[in-house]
Amino acid sequence: MKYLCQVWFEPVTLETMTDDEKRNLDKASLAYDDDLIASGHMLAGHALQSPRSAMTVRVRNGEMSVTDGPFAETKEQLGGFILIEAKDLNDAIRVAAGIPLAKLGSIEVRPIYDIPVHK
Repeated sequence: MKYLCQVWFEPVTLETMTDDEKRNLDKASLAYDDDLIASGHMLAGHALQSPRSAMTVRVRNGEMSVTDGPFAETKEQLGGFILIEAKDLNDAIRVAAGIPLAKLGSIEVRPIYDIPVHK
């Protein structure tokens, strides 16, 4: 099964880190990615730029609107994702617990929904 591990954290967490702490976090994250590739779990993964660079697109009644940034009522922001292959939810949770940012924020583990196509 495939699972999406969404990496959530409060921006202030990273903003208050020293350059060395950020570098060490980046190194740990890349090393864990390498471990996931070697174990066959990694399908894809990327860090995201700040929500300040995001745009939200909506289509209502045939009309498109585009607004700056996400507008969630939360202090945490989505900072990245890792798409993994895991044998079951427990395996996916174990993989998510190893993500270095799990120590600073939270990792939402969500199964991928395969849309059934009927012909």
